[in-house]
Amino acid sequence: MEFKFAHNNFNVLDLERSLAFYRDALNLVEVRRNEKPEFTLVFLGDGKTEHRLELTWLKGRTEPYNLGENEFHLAFTVEDFDQAYELHKSMNCICYENKAMGIYFIADPDGYWLEIVPANR
Repeated sequence: MEFKFAHNNFNVLDLERSLAFYRDALNLVEVRRNEKPEFTLVFLGDGKTEHRLELTWLKGRTEPYNLGENEFHLAFTVEDFDQAYELHKSMNCICYENKAMGIYFIADPDGYWLEIVPANR
């Protein structure tokens, strides 16, 4: 039996705002959408791997999600780390830096953390 990763899911409060963030911050694009009366699922991809980020928008929800201590994250590698850092700095979405490890984290509109790692590490 062989398993492989398919996707991760984040629930989002404002789907259009989240789609804009993931497009602008990480160049993710919509690859599939599933519309239902109560919710919408949007799968985002990077165009290079099969892994997907599933954004779930529960229609009618108005309260932010409780992320607890937010001790989880997704990680992205990037070839031009310095350029990515400048982009995220200009977007004001960097939430944590670990200069000793050479990484940083950005936060999406719902507070989910995304780790940015140099590709050559």
